[in-house]
Amino acid sequence: MHATLLGVLGLALLGALRAEDGAAVQPDFQQDKLTGKWYTLGLASNSNWFKEKKHLMKMCTTVISATADGNLEVISTYPKGDHCETRNSLYTKTEQPGRFSYRSPRWGSNHDIRVVETNYDEYALVATQISKSSGSSTMVLLYSRTKELSPERLERFTQFSREQGLAEEEILILPRTDKCMADAA
Repeated sequence: MHATLLGVLGLALLGALRAEDGAAVQPDFQQDKLTGKWYTLGLASNSNWFKEKKHLMKMCTTVISATADGNLEVISTYPKGDHCETRNSLYTKTEQPGRFSYRSPRWGSNHDIRVVETNYDEYALVATQISKSSGSSTMVLLYSRTKELSPERLERFTQFSREQGLAEEEILILPRTDKCMADAA
């Protein structure tokens, strides 16, 4: 009985650790190949912010560049009402290639960012765990080098988002737009 209880507790602890560990990072991640211009085609999240704003969201551009110290500067430009808005973020590298951290000064949130799957010249899946004092949330982004991706890549984004515990209504293929799509890179 005692051994069984210890076994159950061990499995529970292992499950908790695995859940805490989050999504796996792209094997043999090559940061230099991730840099350049991307289009954000998909966004999935269980955050309240996403639920409130998702009906307004459209495709946007993201330019990723490496800094001298090996971090990533991420500049996203997206349509907001009748103008374009730009958001700059600095993703700080961690000891694990393909994994970054970011602290949002605007929202006071900590972001654990992982490039989980990419072939660098077509698409990238990025999973983020967001923590702040009011709770935590999950976000998944689908980047593409072009404004369109194959149905198989879009389905992979949806499938991966579900694997992260996101519900169908929390997964969005962003409507295509030409607004704010001027060459940023």
